[in-house]
Amino acid sequence: MKRSREERRESRNFYFFISPWLIGFVVFALFPVLASLYYSFTEFDIIHAPRFIGLDNYTELFKDDQFWNSIKVTLKYTFISVPLTLFLSLIFAMLINQKIPFRGLFRTAMYFPSMISGVSMALLWFWVFNPQAGLFNYILSFFGVDTINWFLDEKYAMWALIIMSFWGLGGGMLIFLAGLQGVPAHLLEAARLDGAGRLRTFWNVTFPLISPVFLFQLIIGLIESFQVFTQAYTITQGGPNYSTWFYVYNIYINAFKNFRYGYASAMAWILLIAVTIITFIIMKLSNRYVYYEGGSER
Repeated sequence: MKRSREERRESRNFYFFISPWLIGFVVFALFPVLASLYYSFTEFDIIHAPRFIGLDNYTELFKDDQFWNSIKVTLKYTFISVPLTLFLSLIFAMLINQKIPFRGLFRTAMYFPSMISGVSMALLWFWVFNPQAGLFNYILSFFGVDTINWFLDEKYAMWALIIMSFWGLGGGMLIFLAGLQGVPAHLLEAARLDGAGRLRTFWNVTFPLISPVFLFQLIIGLIESFQVFTQAYTITQGGPNYSTWFYVYNIYINAFKNFRYGYASAMAWILLIAVTIITFIIMKLSNRYVYYEGGSER
């Protein structure tokens, strides 16, 4: 079918305006991803040309104790921090969803910490957990708790990083708040008239309606927890005794300290595959607990 002059002009404009994004995507996203896939099958130290070694990097990974330790550390962080962050974000969202004076001020104050960059936040928490002059030990001293070397004791280092993760829950709180404000008031009123208490109203009315938001937060939280790096890099350096040796930190060490780019690329691809599989499973199971107003997700 012959296109009109106007249609051809629109097509030219479309490709002209989308070309910066396409070029940026190919150069800065698609090419590095495909290059890392190739390097994962090579021995590459950036000085010498890559040497193809097949699956050797992948087979070596499964014999690497630090590889398994980094998985264990990352999963421990994920299984504790993600549920707690979701729970606290939802609780704070419900609190500031109430009609109280200065509600806007509270919302701003609770979201503000999320705007602080990762390194600045890490340095701030480094002071908070300082064993001699830190705020945390000072507060605990009122309850008779002895001084704790948070980042130097392997029993507490992970817990310190988990507590630090709560600093950024303002973003999640804001998303939950948007979901809560989308719950129709007449449904809540109907539940109250039927004699349902607050807990029953939340569980049978509010939660099903915000369950898509919960699913979104869960997936984003899992992905972010699998990519934890800044805290380990700036504060603990993976220690003490490898107790905070996170998976992405392990990738960084292999790539930029040991100059094993092929090995690090293989680790990155395993992480990508694992996150993809977990996300797929969660999405498949979501039909059982997520309420979609337009019907089940397909």
